[in-house]
Amino acid sequence: MFWFFVSAVILLFALKYRYPYLIKEAKYIYRVALIVYRMTKYFKSKPFYTLVDRFLDSVQKNPHKAFIRFQDQTYSYAQSDKQSNKIARSLLKHADLHEGDTVALLFGNEPMFLWICLALAKIGCSAALLNHNIRSKSLLHCFSCCEARVLIAGAELQDAVEEVLPALREQGISVYILTDHVTSEGMKSLTDKIKQASDEPVPADLRANVSFNSPAAYIYTSGTTGLPKAAVITHRRLWVIASFQSMCGVTSDDVVYVCLPLYHSAGFGIGFGGAIERGATVVLKSKFSSSQFWDDCRKYNVTVMQYIGETMRYLCNTPKKDNDRDHKVKIAIGNGVRADVWKDFLNRFGRINVRELYAATEGNVGFINYTDKVGVVGRINIISKVFFPFALIKFDIEKEEPVRNTEGLCIPVGRDEVGLLVGKITKHTPFVGYAGNKQQTEKKRLSNVFVKGDLYFNSGDLLRIDNENFVYFQDRVGDTFRWKGENVATTEVADILMMMDCIEEANVYGVKVEGHEGRIGMAAVKLKEGRELDCVSICSVLANYLPVYARPRFIRIQNSLEVTGTFKMKKVKLVEEGFDPTLIQDPLYFLDLTQKKYIPLSQETHNSIMSHDIKL
Repeated sequence: MFWFFVSAVILLFALKYRYPYLIKEAKYIYRVALIVYRMTKYFKSKPFYTLVDRFLDSVQKNPHKAFIRFQDQTYSYAQSDKQSNKIARSLLKHADLHEGDTVALLFGNEPMFLWICLALAKIGCSAALLNHNIRSKSLLHCFSCCEARVLIAGAELQDAVEEVLPALREQGISVYILTDHVTSEGMKSLTDKIKQASDEPVPADLRANVSFNSPAAYIYTSGTTGLPKAAVITHRRLWVIASFQSMCGVTSDDVVYVCLPLYHSAGFGIGFGGAIERGATVVLKSKFSSSQFWDDCRKYNVTVMQYIGETMRYLCNTPKKDNDRDHKVKIAIGNGVRADVWKDFLNRFGRINVRELYAATEGNVGFINYTDKVGVVGRINIISKVFFPFALIKFDIEKEEPVRNTEGLCIPVGRDEVGLLVGKITKHTPFVGYAGNKQQTEKKRLSNVFVKGDLYFNSGDLLRIDNENFVYFQDRVGDTFRWKGENVATTEVADILMMMDCIEEANVYGVKVEGHEGRIGMAAVKLKEGRELDCVSICSVLANYLPVYARPRFIRIQNSLEVTGTFKMKKVKLVEEGFDPTLIQDPLYFLDLTQKKYIPLSQETHNSIMSHDIKL
């Protein structure tokens, strides 16, 4: 018996040495297998078992358990259920909603946002999650492409709604504001109607025809056409996104801190949806605050946090305190953190399992780093090969297209070689596409990849897989870049710049700044003959049409803009040259947000930006 025990111990150590990630990989595969088993049951059930059904089961099982904690208020599962019942009944009565309708939501992070989403799910409707930072043309576009019949907005966003109200009224859209005091004709208060409604359960037959392929939500992502695209999130897709918490080891006993925007798939799907799937508690924050983050975690006993690269860097840049490790956070779920920030975060705030992931809102392939290895977004194993068939293929950066062989097929890259990620489109890994935008949907479908007639989803992202099967995110390609955790469509920004009388052509792109995640906006412009850059007016126009993160912080004036043989703007060289005045002879300008105008970019200003004395 003794020698058997000794042999077993030696074998375990040998396996640990030969396969250092064996135990973590086994745990991950076990969790995914459980998720697949559960979801298979949900999909086969009649009627289809939705995420709101999962919520209602939690209401029955733990009615008094905290579901949402917001500021100093706590709302139990039962209270949230009743509140969503009141909203559902008021919408049925006053907005004349029916199963299959879409309602657009314009909100910041607040409990009402979540209750309305639950209410819509209860009556078989889908929610279009509008980015509350966008305005005017973009806001109207986002609203119309999902064919919503109703708009519900938060009280603080009345002004944004008023800007587009005439166009909404022309389309016969019902507009509701969550306030007792509506400022404009054509808007209606929803608050009083909710107060008067019954909180009795909503009949399940109102959503009887919902299937796993029915739209659950529309989440907007950047579009190369210049306007956001409404990714169709089916109930199947929502279940997959909501299961990320389970894949990371989150349980019903956990408390999840959601400070990312609820209009994004991370905040809405992984944070809110994941908490419902787990039966956990959500601590909701109106917006991320680095100074309040850890105090909130201590106050609410948070065990799971969400992040993007920027937020983690902000946390590392806060003044050090003696109680930096005095918290209960054990899991961090997010994406986009640099390896150096990742290390600093762990060294300062203690042993937290960082679950860096890679996924696209509308995509059909994703990865999770379940190993704790710093700097990677995932690891290839039997699960990824079986359930998410994908490939990395050679990509021509200059032409912005896959490299093909003489037979017209794509070429897979080797190990440790950077390639374009593509996911095979199958019955189990579909790509639904974008609402009201067939052209952009087709653009993301890549055919004849390895055999004639096959079909893959084009992620638009460059990744690399090393010899140990670890996956690394390298860069984004095409006409979008990411800054402050938001995707920016370069064509949209260029179109707005060209509204200016002084600008003839504009080429917008993202450039790297040392010490910052993502890329910051920059534009190369050609001025009309005899005109000068109108530094004040450009700032004013951009402020009217674009959120802060999308406005180009740098402008480069050129005599002519280079284009490809197919007349596409060349960006690669511009991106590489960045905004260093010692390397660039062209006039450079910097957007000074305090002066509300573009100022010449001097070497002194450049140095202040690089030393972080000027905050970007």
